[in-house]
Amino acid sequence: MRGFDWVIYAAALGFILLVVFSLAPEAEAPAPPPPSEIAEEMGPLLPDPSPLDELVVVQAGPPKNGVGTAFAVNSRGDWLTARHVVDGCAKVSLEVAPGNYVPVARIALDDGHDLALLSTGRSPNPVTLDLASPMFLGSEGYLVGFPQGQPGELAGKLVGRSRLVTRGTREADMPILAWAEIGRTEGLSGTLGGISGGPIFSKDGAVRGVIVAESPRRGRIYTTAPQSVEAFLTSIGVAREAGPAGTFGMRDYGAASDTARRRLQVVKVMCEVGT
Repeated sequence: MRGFDWVIYAAALGFILLVVFSLAPEAEAPAPPPPSEIAEEMGPLLPDPSPLDELVVVQAGPPKNGVGTAFAVNSRGDWLTARHVVDGCAKVSLEVAPGNYVPVARIALDDGHDLALLSTGRSPNPVTLDLASPMFLGSEGYLVGFPQGQPGELAGKLVGRSRLVTRGTREADMPILAWAEIGRTEGLSGTLGGISGGPIFSKDGAVRGVIVAESPRRGRIYTTAPQSVEAFLTSIGVAREAGPAGTFGMRDYGAASDTARRRLQVVKVMCEVGT
């Protein structure tokens, strides 16, 4: 009988322990499942502009013949580029095929940012703009255009905010975003001159800003903030249309960039200052 009593006591103790652990607070429960893969890749939210943001000083000289990049924002012939690509040019044209140029009929300049709008009357395939989504530090961006006058692209990661200060023939002070270069497609080396005015694509193929400067020594590329583009397009009443958008990744951004150029979403800008 004594052995039987111990069996009863053991069963009762087991029941009590089961009840206690089943009523334990939620903090003792296993950790919730990890966030999605996309959320894991995101760093902290991009902070607001600050007086302590890095200053990028650019000395502006007199205009001269040169090349840049532009991209279509609708099918009506409206193209975005950087202001310094076309400011002071007597003639501006877009190369839509080797040796085939379309003249720009009208140019609108942004006084507050390094932005300009070029109008040609038609543009077959606009990009898809994303100027409202939040931006996160560490997110990837893919910069596409015509560095050194040739097709080329590179990859970057968002590292923070900066301010672009222009001195010389033009004085300006504007907010920009800084990207650390993390890759280039094969064959692209040296300066990126000519990529100014080109778009920076997110992984999903949406354009988040316009390329405006580089710092080769620091391995940085600078773009306008999405809000600057939004304010400029709104101020001049330009309609936006969503065009085809391919995905970009570290393994295939060269091919995705070639597709954007082949569709004439991204084109070369030619500036002639005259005699």
